[in-house]
Amino acid sequence: MDKEGGFVNRPPLLDGSNYDYLKSRMSAFLKSIDRKTWKVVLKGWEHPVTLDEDGNRTAGLKPEEEWTAAEDELALGNSKALNALFNGVDKNMFRLIKQCTVAKDSWKILKTTHDGTTKAKSAKLQEKIKQC
Repeated sequence: MDKEGGFVNRPPLLDGSNYDYLKSRMSAFLKSIDRKTWKVVLKGWEHPVTLDEDGNRTAGLKPEEEWTAAEDELALGNSKALNALFNGVDKNMFRLIKQCTVAKDSWKILKTTHDGTTKAKSAKLQEKIKQC
C-alpha cells in the first residue's frame, strides 16, 4: 500500500493494472487543470476549419494563426488534456494513444482497453484506434 499521497501537479500513472484507480484520479486531475480541459475529454475537439462568406465549410483546415480566441482556448484545453493523458500512461499504453490528436479519442482508447471482456475489448480497441 502507498504510504504517501499522489502528486497534485502531475497525473497518476496507468501501468495496465490500475485502470479503476487511474480513471477516478485522472478525471479529478483533468478537472483541476481547468473546466475546458475536462470538457474537451467529454465532448471532444475539432480542428477549426475555414468558412466562406456564407458560413459554409471550405475544404481546408483553418491555419492556426487565424484561429479566434475561443478556438485557441478550446485547442489549449485539448492540448492540456492530451499532455496529461500522454504523461499518465506507461510506454505500452502510450503506444496505443500516441497517434491521437484529440484527448477524447485517447480517453476512449484507454477506457476500451481496460473495460469489458478481452474479446470485446480487442474489437472495440481496433475500432477506436482507426478513428484517431
